[in-house]
Amino acid sequence: MVPAASARGGGMTPRLPEPAPAIPNNTWTSLSRWAALHGFEMPRRLTDSPLATYVVKSSQGSMVLAIGSREALWNGHPIHLGFDPEMVDGEVWMNGLDLAKNLQPLLCSPGFPMTDFSTLVLDPGHGGMNSGTISVLDHRPEKDFTLDLALRMKPLLEASGWRVFLTRTRDVDMSLSNRVQFAESHHADLFISLHFNSAAPDRHQSGVETYCLTPSGMPSTLTRGFADPWQENLPNNQYDALNLLLAVRLQASVVQATGEEDRGVRRARFIGVLRGQNRPAVLIEAGYLSNPAEAARIEDPRFRESLAIALASALDRSRGDRASREVSGLGTKSGSPLSP
Repeated sequence: MVPAASARGGGMTPRLPEPAPAIPNNTWTSLSRWAALHGFEMPRRLTDSPLATYVVKSSQGSMVLAIGSREALWNGHPIHLGFDPEMVDGEVWMNGLDLAKNLQPLLCSPGFPMTDFSTLVLDPGHGGMNSGTISVLDHRPEKDFTLDLALRMKPLLEASGWRVFLTRTRDVDMSLSNRVQFAESHHADLFISLHFNSAAPDRHQSGVETYCLTPSGMPSTLTRGFADPWQENLPNNQYDALNLLLAVRLQASVVQATGEEDRGVRRARFIGVLRGQNRPAVLIEAGYLSNPAEAARIEDPRFRESLAIALASALDRSRGDRASREVSGLGTKSGSPLSP
């Protein structure tokens, strides 16, 4: 489970200078005007109920948006916007930050540039006295499953050309600031933190979700009761677009491979292992240990192997952007109010 932690710790020497304070972006723009500017098809209305939904398409895929909802669908997979789209004089209007930080990276970019990077740090969550969440079935700790998953991923990633380092290779305590420093000292190009989730005492919630840092000026999807200063500009915000592209790629691959419920890509700014990263960085919650059925799957080594293969496949440096888009376009479980 994602640790409820503070900002980066001391002792880190960033490769890049501390970002300047962000300039607030409170502009709103007609989606039709924005689509025309980028040479896309005009937004098309899909449904009126339960929410009025619209789709905008590019050569990279399609984004489905609902009036009055922060949940959108990118190629059928949920992502979470910063602000609700609004209807003004018969046109869809969107906040400028959502256009810049969500729609533009996905609709305008060919995908995550995997071959531009070579060194990856895997971060098995928790360890030592910090057990993480506990399985509802037999009380096994999250820390054991995250380490096992990382150890399964390492040889698969190395086989596709990555240099891979693990923040821990055994059951030891490691502070969040030291995990950030570990990535810095190993000159990591990417950082991926591995976790399993809990909604205890709720035993029904299930699914996979991937987190990246909230862009400056936006509200977070998840706060866990922590302060959410919208204008905070953190080192990792330099990688907002790449964070999103990486998160979408990993989330889609895991959902497709495992059949787990797709809870989408989400934003948070309290997650300590993401805030100070000077590289694209995401955190994956690969299922709920508080759900008995999902806990049984997570405890099965074959399921963890399928997770490792799915994540390694998404990170395969030999695959082109076309393959990435094909994976991200695969279907998810139905039921979203945004599903066409």
